[in-house]
Amino acid sequence: MQVEEKNKKNDLDTSGQSKMIQGSAWMTAGSILSRILGALYIIPWRMLFGEALFLQANALYVQGYNVYSLFLIISIAGIPSAIAKQVAHYNALNEYGVGIRLYKRGLLLSAIMGVVCALALYFGAPLLDGGNPNVIPIMHSLAWAVLVIPTMSLTRGYFQGYQDMAPSAISQFAEQLIRVVYMLLSAFLILKVFHGSWIDAVSQSTFAAFIGALAGLAILALYYFKRKKYYDSLIANSDNKIKINTNQLYVEIISQAVPFIVLASGITIFQLIDQYTFFKIMHLATNYSDQYLNALYTIFAGNANKLIMITISLASAMAITVVPLLSEAYTRKNNEAIKKQISNGFVLFTFVMLPASLGMAAVAGPLNRVFYGTSQAALSANVLAFSSVIGISFGLFTVIAAMMQGISQNKRAVKFFVIGTIAKIITQFPFVFFFGIFGPLLSSAFGFIVANYLIIRSLDRQFGIEYNFISDKINKILVYSIATYITALIVVHLSNKLVGLFMNQYSSVGSFIVVILAAIVGGYLYILLSLKNRLADDIIGNKMDSLRRILKIK
Repeated sequence: MQVEEKNKKNDLDTSGQSKMIQGSAWMTAGSILSRILGALYIIPWRMLFGEALFLQANALYVQGYNVYSLFLIISIAGIPSAIAKQVAHYNALNEYGVGIRLYKRGLLLSAIMGVVCALALYFGAPLLDGGNPNVIPIMHSLAWAVLVIPTMSLTRGYFQGYQDMAPSAISQFAEQLIRVVYMLLSAFLILKVFHGSWIDAVSQSTFAAFIGALAGLAILALYYFKRKKYYDSLIANSDNKIKINTNQLYVEIISQAVPFIVLASGITIFQLIDQYTFFKIMHLATNYSDQYLNALYTIFAGNANKLIMITISLASAMAITVVPLLSEAYTRKNNEAIKKQISNGFVLFTFVMLPASLGMAAVAGPLNRVFYGTSQAALSANVLAFSSVIGISFGLFTVIAAMMQGISQNKRAVKFFVIGTIAKIITQFPFVFFFGIFGPLLSSAFGFIVANYLIIRSLDRQFGIEYNFISDKINKILVYSIATYITALIVVHLSNKLVGLFMNQYSSVGSFIVVILAAIVGGYLYILLSLKNRLADDIIGNKMDSLRRILKIK
């Protein structure tokens, strides 16, 4: 009997890990492809605006988008993640009917929130422009996206509650693809064909978020109707023992959703603190012109941030996957499974995030030139390298905050984030005053490190963290990542000399070749070390055998 129970428990653990890895694969693929596409567009977009206008246009874009991001998070209200968590909870109890009712009630709530927040952003734009009237039309164009995205995000949350990550990943990529096509086409027509205003071009580039959202929603609708029969069969075979009235459903959604607003907007809140304080502090510390400060702001808040979000999106993808799995374990009161999921989450995060961040830091110089040209090239490269490293603390917060939500520790997670935000605010002035463009990044890193420490300590005290299991693997990951970083750095220097024999190594094409060579060599080394020493097998599973055969690694 004990052997049977143990085997059953092991099967559940293996199934949970398999679901997490499969879900992470889908969400990581969708998120990374979307982020890469969202970064690649900047190359033709920069060429359309030209070097003279690009930094100013990008500064306007970033300032509008930061405010929009906060309104978007409020309009979404954490409802998708709350729905994913609660649907997973009721599915684990074989109460699929309650899950579909939650989704339908959530749709109405999302529609109302979308309308309210869109109107608030549109009519509140003059109060939120930060003294720059050019930001107002940007916010007006972004308000349209707020109408649609909450419904789209909610539907993604419903699929994720079934641990079905493919619809979310594919719709995310479609949304980004259509958005990029529209923004480049509109910018080309306004600037090159009709010779219009660059502010109008930026406004249409941000309106592209609405067009992309419509495409993403259409993909989700197709998936929903395709799988409707399957969902109906699950509902028909539910236990139907739990009866919840409509008001109770709304209370349940809102009580779960509100903490998600604060935690999901963590990075955005820190960026808004930078947006509304950086210029004021720098005016006190320097005599720089507004135009030069706009350029500096774009370098750290726009350019570097856009690239490091590619690596941070890895963490976000894993965070979304962890929430329903932890919720299932929490519903079953299986503390051992919770402990195991938390430990697996830490290792998986480190396995991907650490080499990605250090790898980006190694190729920061040529990578920055590929995307943003040679304007302020040295400073931009240093900022990107520094941002890549501190981005690890951003990504870690995304993962562990999601873990806290998965085990219904929402209020505690919010409290720890508030303490981290206070730490950010306290250090903001001295760091910006003395360290200039690096100051906002330093204060953000400090704030997230404080919040991360408090959350990890809380998780350890409640469930325990398998430090022996984690430390052994993370030590290997750290060694392999540093080896990858050093190798990529050497390849960058050698490639610069090699490419310089045939063309200008500092041109966009020359820099692209350098980045590709460094990424291939560095990436292959990390994969080789991870496969040869069976680290990848321990973390991802025996599916690595096929990759080992392809690469002919014993």
